[in-house]
Amino acid sequence: MKKIIALALALTLCLSVLAFAGAEEAITLKIAHIGPLTGAAAVYGTATSRGARIAADEINAAGGKYKVEIIDEDDTHDAETAVNAYNTAMDAGAQMIIGTTTTTPCIAVGAVAYEERVFMLTPSASSTAVTADKDNVYQVCFTDPAQGAASAEYIAEHKLATKVAVIYNNADAYSTGIYQTFSEKAPEVGLEIVSTTTFTDDTTDFSVQVADAQNKGAELVFLPIYYTPASQILITANSIGFKPVFFGVDGMDGILSIEGFDTTLAEGVMLLTPFSADAEDEKTQKFVATYKELYDEIPNQFAADAYDGVYALVAAAEKADVKDGEKAEDICDRIIAAMQEIEVTGVTGTMTWSANGEVTKTPTAVIIENGAYVGFNK
Repeated sequence: MKKIIALALALTLCLSVLAFAGAEEAITLKIAHIGPLTGAAAVYGTATSRGARIAADEINAAGGKYKVEIIDEDDTHDAETAVNAYNTAMDAGAQMIIGTTTTTPCIAVGAVAYEERVFMLTPSASSTAVTADKDNVYQVCFTDPAQGAASAEYIAEHKLATKVAVIYNNADAYSTGIYQTFSEKAPEVGLEIVSTTTFTDDTTDFSVQVADAQNKGAELVFLPIYYTPASQILITANSIGFKPVFFGVDGMDGILSIEGFDTTLAEGVMLLTPFSADAEDEKTQKFVATYKELYDEIPNQFAADAYDGVYALVAAAEKADVKDGEKAEDICDRIIAAMQEIEVTGVTGTMTWSANGEVTKTPTAVIIENGAYVGFNK
């Protein structure tokens, strides 16, 4: 009897050893997230960081081929700081980057990463300058030209207005890029631009810009800008009783999170975006529920793009057969090739990528109602 028990124990031990030896340990992918976690643009970087981490946690819990480690670095929305953050991330063993979050830092980091052959997938830096002459930088978000043209088409198609004013930041590549294609597309689709005014990063008084739009009879004001100046424009418009339709792009996503801002002034504001938190598909509902549980707020488009971006990087890594411990410069070209072959369905749509790093997916619009973003259906 003792011999039988001993043989059984030995057999069990042998099977356990064989099972352990046969089980493949997940390969760790070290993905650096670089974005503004502090400073005036922190709402964007915080969102992309959170979205990336939620995706990583889901991937790790699923127990697939890869385990994701997020290396979080703060660039304060500053180019020089962003390059330092990049160097810190690379010293920590980063193999690829989900970032940077905003355009100017992304252009600076992309130039260094191109020379060092590090693949970057930015969730939200939308300028064409981000990818220009750099085969290693791809985008999850729409490009600025795509946003400008799509906005004009959407406004015309849904008959939101015919007389349009534009207020944009002529010191910012993101804002200028969107304005340029909007102004080209607008007359083609029957929109009349009756007022075009500009500002810079240092502008604090928007009374001239808003008054010009009002005096020239604008029915809609197009704002290809970030949420902070947009909030000031809404405050100024309210102070003079000017109530056009306000239509923005993804940079305005975050306006409801500004501390001290009266969000009732944003009621009716529309944004062109690939993400709507009230969408009914299972992926979006799960993502929104997790985000709300962790952070007690509804995720914006920046969080959604970073969430999808991490899934895209893992899909590309699998397609490129990235192995344990491979360095960034050893996998960059394989990831580039893989990105052009994969298709990823996420919370911001079904995505494919061209050789210039530009994403293809369908834009939609949301409108702010009762202090929340909801899908616009008209």
